[in-house]
Amino acid sequence: MDIVFEEMREEHLEEVRAIYGYYVLNTTVTFQIREPTLRDMRELVFFEDVKYRAYAIKDSGALCGYVILSRFGKREAYGETAEVAVYLKPGHTGKGIGLAALRFIEDFAAARGMHVLIASICGENSQSIKLFEKAGYFKCAHLKEVGIKFGRRLDVVYYQKILPLEAAPH
Repeated sequence: MDIVFEEMREEHLEEVRAIYGYYVLNTTVTFQIREPTLRDMRELVFFEDVKYRAYAIKDSGALCGYVILSRFGKREAYGETAEVAVYLKPGHTGKGIGLAALRFIEDFAAARGMHVLIASICGENSQSIKLFEKAGYFKCAHLKEVGIKFGRRLDVVYYQKILPLEAAPH
């Protein structure tokens, strides 16, 4: 395994859209229902604020997923909190790529002054829950029946990780 993270660029969009589109159309991993357009993907992975970023994940040169650090809340007080998400192509899960992506994006987040990372996960997505728990995230909320997809009411669980604060200068 040779994992490399590349800052998201326009050239990645079609492959990233296909990955996300698979999850939209076939799973409850995301609560989006209609297949994403390229415009939808641009809005999801490109940010004006440099604190937030998305990265394409490549394994041995082939794009196999992406990781996103995005804004958590619109109010100023959330400035040190961000949301994190990882999407991998089917067949690339369970190989340590997701864990490497989380470690990478946590380092990126910490370097930008983030203190808390939040993951919003469908309650039945045991694979993502297992990944985030393995990375040191803990369950902090459970919202019951807040989404409807494929005619089913679905729960959302929130996992968070508190990043260490940098030592204050003396």
